[in-house]
Amino acid sequence: MPADGSRADGSDRLTGEEREAAVLAPVVTRDGADHVLFTKRADHLSDHPGQMSFPGGGREPEDTDLLATALREAGEEVGLRAEEAQIVGRLDDIRTITDYLVRPFVARVADREYLPNDEEVAEVAVLPVAGLVDADNYESERRDHPHYGEIRLHFFHVGGFTVWGATANMLVQLLELTTDWELPPEPDHTVDADADLPG
Repeated sequence: MPADGSRADGSDRLTGEEREAAVLAPVVTRDGADHVLFTKRADHLSDHPGQMSFPGGGREPEDTDLLATALREAGEEVGLRAEEAQIVGRLDDIRTITDYLVRPFVARVADREYLPNDEEVAEVAVLPVAGLVDADNYESERRDHPHYGEIRLHFFHVGGFTVWGATANMLVQLLELTTDWELPPEPDHTVDADADLPG
């Protein structure tokens, strides 16, 4: 099981209560080095307010497939045009605690300014891969979850931002597949189930 208790082996099936969703993990080459684009969700959103995420959202009836969902949402949230995204693969599906089954796609995108849609996104952050794989910027913790039992949460602290939760689970797989970074075998510490989490 991934860190937040979600399944990520591709074997998930919708239960009737879950909704299909997709995100785009955009990789930007800036100053000769790879960076990853994240959004900081607006504080007024009902799901995961203020958290770092990849552009994405729920599948709509007009979406021909989940890739279309990811591209549409990226366009709505940060102004990414579909023709700018060179899809290079996808990560394992992941189930979130908010009853979404999310399919993450990875794409290389143009290095330009991406403007946040104020209704959904508070800020766009383009974080260097070098910072994400720096051991000094990573920590994890073990805690009990009311639905999943014992889980491991990942935290990447880069540039004043903290990537955690389902997005950090996706990032762990992305970094393990595309860099020399390896997930440390054990969490840094164990905390109580009600310990504070980032906003």
